[in-house]
Amino acid sequence: MATTKKTAATKAAETKTEEKKTATKAATKTTATKTAEKKTTKKTAAKKPAVKKTAPKKPTEKVEVFVEFGGVQVAIDEVVSNVKATYGKEAKDIKVYVKPDESKAYFVADGVEGEMDVYFC
Repeated sequence: MATTKKTAATKAAETKTEEKKTATKAATKTTATKTAEKKTTKKTAAKKPAVKKTAPKKPTEKVEVFVEFGGVQVAIDEVVSNVKATYGKEAKDIKVYVKPDESKAYFVADGVEGEMDVYFC
């Protein structure tokens, strides 16, 4: 039988070939993994429900303002609600001027001027 001896150069060439094959396989796997990750990320991003942002709730503050004349008080909230009733429709902008000595409230609601009696009882 004849034996074949491999030379060092042949062994080195075979080792390099094997290394190239291994590197090529690793690169292919890495590329395939990255592609799969991108597809998964796109699918996952599409499935996430929208998050609703809500403004932080502020504690409500109650302020009461009164006009006093001749020892009698009238709450401004009552005057404003009466102005709204007198105007007859919802107003976006209301300005109220109270003149206790005349027992009147003058107002401007959405650019329309008006007046009403205020009873200091």
